[in-house]
Amino acid sequence: MINRIDHIEIIVRDAEEYIAFLEKLGFEVVTRTTHHGGSAELKLPGENQPIFEIHQVEGEENPGINHIAFAVDDANAAYEALQTAGITSANRPNYVKSTGRLTVNLRDPDGFRIQLVDAERKAPV
Repeated sequence: MINRIDHIEIIVRDAEEYIAFLEKLGFEVVTRTTHHGGSAELKLPGENQPIFEIHQVEGEENPGINHIAFAVDDANAAYEALQTAGITSANRPNYVKSTGRLTVNLRDPDGFRIQLVDAERKAPV
């Protein structure tokens, strides 16, 4: 079902400062979106590198890792497979307009958020 790590979402105090820091470490900005009021996706050079999605803390969020997302070929099929396997913490697939992707959010046994996302990256809407 899972192909690879797709992205790791990190909530930060100051998104622009954090993005500049990652760029100094060699990360490249892949895209900027309106997701979460404004976010950026960065990766290290080279093939098949996981993406770090950075967004500024909002509301009652705390800085830190929000979730790890894994790429799947088909989010709808992955959701059905989770249901069949008895994983009841999974939410139905959700289309995220600002990223152009279909996601399934679920919680592990300790309550940590995991996301399954269609493998195909599309331009934000």
